[in-house]
Amino acid sequence: MMPTQALSKQEVEFYKEHGYYLYKKPLFSAEKMQVLTSIFEEQLEEKGSKLSDELDTPHFRDERLLDFLLSDEVLDLVEPIIGPNIGLWSSHFICKDPHVGRATPWHEDSAYWNGRLSSFDKIITVWLAIDRSWKENGCMRVIPGTHDSGFSDYEEVDRASNLFDTQIKSGSIDESQAVYFELEAGECSLHDSRIIHGAEPNTSPYRRCGYTMRYFSTEALVYPDKNPGFKVWLARGKNIAGTKFVNE
Repeated sequence: MMPTQALSKQEVEFYKEHGYYLYKKPLFSAEKMQVLTSIFEEQLEEKGSKLSDELDTPHFRDERLLDFLLSDEVLDLVEPIIGPNIGLWSSHFICKDPHVGRATPWHEDSAYWNGRLSSFDKIITVWLAIDRSWKENGCMRVIPGTHDSGFSDYEEVDRASNLFDTQIKSGSIDESQAVYFELEAGECSLHDSRIIHGAEPNTSPYRRCGYTMRYFSTEALVYPDKNPGFKVWLARGKNIAGTKFVNE
């Protein structure tokens, strides 16, 4: 195991103020990263008619991914931000194919989970670059500081060219403030579930795949009646709110 370089107090404060942090270091060892990449390539091969960006909750289908999702390398990054009691919320391989990769419209992750948990103030996404993720192939971008603004108003968009069928209403975002998350393969970023973010379409000849690993403080309750068939794991610490975890 490659020890994660813990975030400093200043880095944690930056995250809490701006809603994100770019961890520009390898998250896993080269060997472990190769295993993860191989699992992704298997899932891509087996996806059938699904688009490459629709490989959601792959750990439900392949529990080898829990070796990464519940690893100390990841949880040691998450704990300084949301605390020692951590639940695994979800994961998603988001792959934008060369030339045809759809845009990710401006959104807040929490808006798509509204009503499914009791609170959203301590949910974090670790976005791990499987491929080099650069502005030219549609890397993620965020509007800093928008994680304290509450839920935005949404409008419908064309699903054929967008990952989701809704987006934050046009004209309500100053795109000149966007910070682009440019990462080399194996590096990662961290962002708050409430921050406004998205990605432009991939019109380049280079694939852009990332693995999102999402965590919440167990102070929040996951409502079982609002999450039928959905599975969450206790990743570290104690179950504070009484959520039903599959590994308890």
